[in-house]
Amino acid sequence: MYADFDGIIFDMDGTLVDSGQLHEQAWRQTLTHFGIPIDGALMRSLAGVPTIGTLKILIAHFGVTPNATCEAMNDYKEALVRETMHLYVMPTRLAEFAKQNKGKRPMAVGTGAYTEEAVEILTLCGLLELVDHVVGADQVVAPKPAPDTFLRCAELMGIAPERCIVFEDAKAGIQAAQSAGMFVVDVLIDFDIKNDYFLTESSR
Repeated sequence: MYADFDGIIFDMDGTLVDSGQLHEQAWRQTLTHFGIPIDGALMRSLAGVPTIGTLKILIAHFGVTPNATCEAMNDYKEALVRETMHLYVMPTRLAEFAKQNKGKRPMAVGTGAYTEEAVEILTLCGLLELVDHVVGADQVVAPKPAPDTFLRCAELMGIAPERCIVFEDAKAGIQAAQSAGMFVVDVLIDFDIKNDYFLTESSR
């Protein structure tokens, strides 16, 4: 139960929620629509980075000039996510851990998704009522891999960062938690939760 910690913070996508295919399919449609190459390994390495940040990295990496702004492409992708989220999302085994801690320790979700989207997904999965706070990328100046998201979670919970434990699946999130001075659990190693997100190179 990781009883030595006073506050619990979950990443959402790939950690508390199985949503890899939701985002992979939305990204594949978006990148194809705007003529940006799809590199599965690169996309997987960017897991946890907010949409606009990912788009800027992809544009620079491939040297392309899309016929739309990053904001417009972001809106396109987010619309796809909203339209299809009910087909893909489900809780991971960490949901049971969250249920066991409900009312015992404050819990928050710190995600690279935008807050409105995160609330919708958590609600669909029956998880929103388990957590006390949801901090999305739109609530901080510098999202993951910066520590701001998790530091904001700690602030809202009223818990010192060093007394918080973070559950994460992505490199950017693990880096964010470490930079925040928090203990971080890699859910792939400790819970065998594998994020099904760009695991193949099929449409490279």
